[in-house]
Amino acid sequence: MSDIGSSLTSAEIASQPAVWRQAAASLPRQAGALPRRGERVAVVGCGTSWFMAQSYAVLRETGGHGVTDAFAASEFPVGRHYDRVLAITRSGTTTEVLDLLRRLKGSVATGAVTADPDTPVMQAADAVAVLDFADEESVVQTRFATANLALLRAHLEAEDALPAGVPPLDTAVKDAERAVHEPLDAAVLGAEQFTFLGTGWTCGLALEAALKMREAAGAWTEAYPAMEYRHGPISITGPGRVTWAFGRLPEGLAGDVDRVGGTLVADSAGTAGGLDPLADLIRAQRLAVACAQARGYDPDRPRNLTRSVVLQDGHV
Repeated sequence: MSDIGSSLTSAEIASQPAVWRQAAASLPRQAGALPRRGERVAVVGCGTSWFMAQSYAVLRETGGHGVTDAFAASEFPVGRHYDRVLAITRSGTTTEVLDLLRRLKGSVATGAVTADPDTPVMQAADAVAVLDFADEESVVQTRFATANLALLRAHLEAEDALPAGVPPLDTAVKDAERAVHEPLDAAVLGAEQFTFLGTGWTCGLALEAALKMREAAGAWTEAYPAMEYRHGPISITGPGRVTWAFGRLPEGLAGDVDRVGGTLVADSAGTAGGLDPLADLIRAQRLAVACAQARGYDPDRPRNLTRSVVLQDGHV
């Protein structure tokens, strides 16, 4: 089944290989907003941006670039020392992100990554990386989120700080070119429930995949660290339900899923011919669109959501 071109979101999803290349090529002019080696860094965002922050935090710290934490902007531990705070915000208008950057200004170096240079984040942060070529018309974030991680991953690669086992971004781009076209399995398209799993930096990808399914399709989805799967989540697995793992698959987990009758997707588990986990996220994005359309929903304009959450004074 092909969903390419069937919605605005699908077109934005399909553009990701080219957008990732553009993000990597833009690194020289974006680097001023990004963390320096050895800095103690906090990365913040909301929703999808928070999940990308989580993935980057693990990549950066395990790659030896520096201690890195990730927080939802509303939960940032003000008073804890960091050398730099990096905010991810597609719109540049998200209330919680702007409030935090303004509160920190002058006390700690701040940077931001955004899609829109004509928004308040340009003044709220000390330095801003602008990925306007990755901006989206759809409410649901797809290519801007992954372009962020592509840029940050390219930065770590340039500084020889990619963790062992994480391939260069060029490999991820080539895998993304496969991911935008490879058919989705009928058993996955017809499933009633989805559990996404991750390990290390791919935990953020699992959380994001689940969010995409909820946003676009209103689907029953959950996400956990892979080793937590046996500590409860396996209880809902069964026929007609999918367990989708990003990255390395814990020993014995495939057998556990099979034993209870679930469908396992583990196409980025590091086996021959497998996808880079970031490219595998594209397949989950496509699944969200396909499920939305099958349910009669508009994936470009999901229910109850807007492009940016801008709160009135006193609501934070």
